[in-house]
Amino acid sequence: MNEAEAANRLMRLARLIAHHDKLYHDQDAPEISDADYDALVRENRELEEQFPHLVRADSPSKRLGAAPTSALAKVTHARPMLSLDNAFSAEEAREFVARVRRFLNLSDSEPVALTAEPKIDGLSCSLRYENGRLVLAATRGDGTVGEDVTPNARTIRDIPQVIKGAPDILEVRGEVYMSKADFAALNERQEAAGGKIFANPRNAAAGSLRQKDASVTASRPLCFLAHGWGEVSEPLGTTQSEAMARLAGWGFPVSDLLKRCAKLDEALAHYALIEHERADLPLDIDGVVYKVDRLDWQERLGFVSRSPRWGLAHKFPAEKAETTLEAIDIQVGRTGKLTPVGRLKPVGVGGVIVQNVTLHNRDEIARLGLRVGDRVRIQRAGDVIPQVVENLTRDEKREAYEFPDHCPECDSEAVAEEGEVDVRCTGGLICPAQRIERLRHFVSRGAMDIDGLGEKSIVEFVELEWLHGPADIFRLKGHRGELIGREGWQEKSVDNLLAAIEARIGFDPARFLFGLGIRHVGAVTAKDLMKAFGTIEELERVARGDNAVSELSAVEGIGGIVAEAIVDFFHEPHNREELGELLELARPAAFVSTARLTEWTGKTIVFTGSLETMSRDEAKAQAERLGARAAGSVSAKTDLVVAGPGAGSKLKKAEELGIRVIGEAEWAKIVAGA
Repeated sequence: MNEAEAANRLMRLARLIAHHDKLYHDQDAPEISDADYDALVRENRELEEQFPHLVRADSPSKRLGAAPTSALAKVTHARPMLSLDNAFSAEEAREFVARVRRFLNLSDSEPVALTAEPKIDGLSCSLRYENGRLVLAATRGDGTVGEDVTPNARTIRDIPQVIKGAPDILEVRGEVYMSKADFAALNERQEAAGGKIFANPRNAAAGSLRQKDASVTASRPLCFLAHGWGEVSEPLGTTQSEAMARLAGWGFPVSDLLKRCAKLDEALAHYALIEHERADLPLDIDGVVYKVDRLDWQERLGFVSRSPRWGLAHKFPAEKAETTLEAIDIQVGRTGKLTPVGRLKPVGVGGVIVQNVTLHNRDEIARLGLRVGDRVRIQRAGDVIPQVVENLTRDEKREAYEFPDHCPECDSEAVAEEGEVDVRCTGGLICPAQRIERLRHFVSRGAMDIDGLGEKSIVEFVELEWLHGPADIFRLKGHRGELIGREGWQEKSVDNLLAAIEARIGFDPARFLFGLGIRHVGAVTAKDLMKAFGTIEELERVARGDNAVSELSAVEGIGGIVAEAIVDFFHEPHNREELGELLELARPAAFVSTARLTEWTGKTIVFTGSLETMSRDEAKAQAERLGARAAGSVSAKTDLVVAGPGAGSKLKKAEELGIRVIGEAEWAKIVAGA
């Protein structure tokens, strides 16, 4: 990798890791496994070591966690709550001890005693005691600022409210977690009550502790395990092991597997023991933490940017197991994507019974050569998402799996666009799996803009079986009597909704077309199509013709991918049937251009930056009235760029291409004089 490629990759890694930090630390909703996250951090560190002059100001190596953004009060930690560097092999653990020796200038014969204890997969929490009383509990947050969760922490049975014989100031740090058994029971209760189902015990613990209502936390079976301390008014001992014993003596839970090891080989043996017992432990762990035992050495070793030199997290490899693939089911998402899910013969992996595994997409099934009946090896990467890593029987003769070419929900054709691996249902107007999303889009502000028909009402009407497709919106007047008096609905609000629906009969065809939710057809593209074809009926006629792709592609702004998507939509009989009913009820008008013949007719204009005297929509409408096309990106075909304050990459590209750039005031003069 050359320097330019490294700089680009470091930029992408900084953004990607920050995104995942926010999801994990602030929203308790990780998208990737711990193992995948660790791989990103590791790649970033290795690139920075190779190109130290390219280290960015926003580098993940300079940042810890994510700044809290919830409604909970913010707390600045007296001492930062840092994370630990990770190791993934015994060799890296040996290098850790070697670095300690080099830093302290120790001889090879000088023993380096370590403590070794399980690394709990929970939510970090700091407990502050003053004169023996709990006065503050805070999450780690970004390491400097966390969230005040004191009322919630007081409900956790493991956390002492009062301690005797402790220093005047004592901050105890550890992990709030939920046991595997309690997690399973909680999800059963949540499912029975129609509540949120948690992905894993860590998410359940984090979501439970970070509640605004402490009574919710009190209803959840949370536990606490101490692993260290922050600010103290007097030393807790001379060694890590001695200090942890004092914490245990004050009533703080400490791991039974915490052990002082005289040398690294003993610590590695303890790592192997903990890994062997991992499946039988009552809580989730993802590694073993080593800490230099002598506290005077810890003081001398100090910290690097976001982690102590005296500690290391030795992570476990992803756990694996073998089982049989008993079925492949297809789930249809809200956007029409068909996702294959493997149904497994139940198998235990890391103390969790795994029965389902995502197979991602059609290409992943082909890559692994998967068929029903295959023996597969699975792993829980980072103990989060089970995945198939190997097909153990792919050489056996068995009928190949055929990915469906029709949607299992509505039987519409399912296709993958050129260059894409995802297969999508084309029955957007009638597919039950996409119903809520499609209806919400149809009534949205940029489309039909039906006031009073938000997502909550759509869900209610779908559950009442009043709405199956967008045509049913125009039949809601037949349910007026049933709707009046339902919770949240009075006669006036019902009549207002029905009037808003009635007002959309004979509405703008471009916004109607945009509301249909055809893939790649945005508001601008919809208007371009209506300018070219005048009515929805004429567009359908062209889209179903023999030369559909070439005729559609001839329209300014319509490329081959967009043309194919339009053809796919009108090719699907279910869509045509629903659209026919919708056209009868909504009767969209023929397109009437408000554009005047001016010097800007046929030109392309791009608006960028902040517009101070008008909205972006108003500016685009002004351009269209002048016969121009308002585009979203700058290219060699752009004729004019109107740049407001804060204009960035589009302005830069316009300058590079030599395109005329004007300000908002000059644009106003053009509009007034045209």
